[in-house]
Amino acid sequence: MNRYESTKRVSILGIIGNIFLLIIKFIMGVISHSEAMMADAINSAGDIFSSFLSFVGNKIACVPSDEDHNFGHGKAEYIFSMFISIFMILVGIKILFDSIMAIILKDTFSFSIYLVLVCIITILVKLGLFLIAKNSYKNHHNILIKATMKDHRNDIFLTMGTMVSVIFGYFGYYFFDGIFGSITSIYIITTGLGIMLEAYRVLMDASISKQDKDLIIKFILENESIIRVEDFYTIPVGYKYVVVLTIDLDGNMSTFKSHTIADALEKSIIKNFKKVYKVIIHVNPVEV
Repeated sequence: MNRYESTKRVSILGIIGNIFLLIIKFIMGVISHSEAMMADAINSAGDIFSSFLSFVGNKIACVPSDEDHNFGHGKAEYIFSMFISIFMILVGIKILFDSIMAIILKDTFSFSIYLVLVCIITILVKLGLFLIAKNSYKNHHNILIKATMKDHRNDIFLTMGTMVSVIFGYFGYYFFDGIFGSITSIYIITTGLGIMLEAYRVLMDASISKQDKDLIIKFILENESIIRVEDFYTIPVGYKYVVVLTIDLDGNMSTFKSHTIADALEKSIIKNFKKVYKVIIHVNPVEV
């Protein structure tokens, strides 16, 4: 399954799964007056929107290059992941506010075994969605999938907290309902900030990591014809990079041979490094 189809599958499954969870959580939250369950339902509504953004962002990112976008539309992944992170932060703030108010107002809820059942169903559904997203991210390293994967993981923790608060509520300790909601909301906000910073870094044209840069240079210098590498620059285009560099070659070498080496090197770098989209090499003849 290619990158586009894999992300599309993760997004669609996320939309379907979260619609189902939103319905059962909202019904039980209204019936039981559980703040934690309602917070969980709000989070599921946010997940539907996030999965939709992931679907749209992936569709745009896979549009090939054209006259207006010479290096494709890959940055759409990071733009839409930025939207998702902002929405996660807003949802987290909403849950935090409601949870604090629940503690201050000493809200109570009606215990029901169905609350526990809904929590168990949610954890199982979210665990399945998380594993699917994790496997897809492992193969394609798409930041949209990463955001979705972390969202599913957050939901597992959120629902575990909800289930524990429901159990404590059975014994009359209702304040745990707001406490677990507060803890989970802070975790959601933190995760959203992490994804936002990662997307911001790429959108602000951050260079490829030093580790990847060193690996590429080491790979280039394995060719004995290349004396050294100079002026190594990278430009992010989506999840990949355009690499611009200069190689020093023997000044006595023919122009044809030097360009043959450069052409072969370009293809070899793209083939061996998945993060590289395109390579532009300048040949610099030097005295040996």
